[in-house]
Amino acid sequence: MKTLLANLALGVLWMALTGTVTTWNLLLGLGLAYLVLRATQGTRKRSVYFRKVPETLRFLGFFLRELVVSSLRVAYDVVTPRLHMRPAIIAVPLDAKTDVEITLLACLLTLTPGTLTLDVSRDRKTLFVHAMFVGDYEPARAAIKKGLELRTLRLLR
Repeated sequence: MKTLLANLALGVLWMALTGTVTTWNLLLGLGLAYLVLRATQGTRKRSVYFRKVPETLRFLGFFLRELVVSSLRVAYDVVTPRLHMRPAIIAVPLDAKTDVEITLLACLLTLTPGTLTLDVSRDRKTLFVHAMFVGDYEPARAAIKKGLELRTLRLLR
């Protein structure tokens, strides 16, 4: 937490020193501050922050790509005269254990066009998802498990 606060403070200090208050200048300041903090970390105890920042950026890139691809797929199905969707409800066994992990995964699935989280089982071991494009259950289930769930758990743990 101290490293995050130091990074934010150095990013704001960068904006103050350059005299330009813009989003891009803040992002540049945060990036430079991250590099400075990483370089000056030395032999002190390794901060989790330096592992989480790249992991968060990779997750954001993955999720944005998923949003674009699924949005284009749904949009294509809407504008073409013949429907290509094959809707189904998929039972996805969960590796997520905590309420935060399950809730974040469910919300991210619901945010992705073409999928909707319906319910979680009482024992919290299965997530029920409605998907628009399901040719076969196993590849669809594996796409959720090896894609979004794996990356979400990697981010949170």
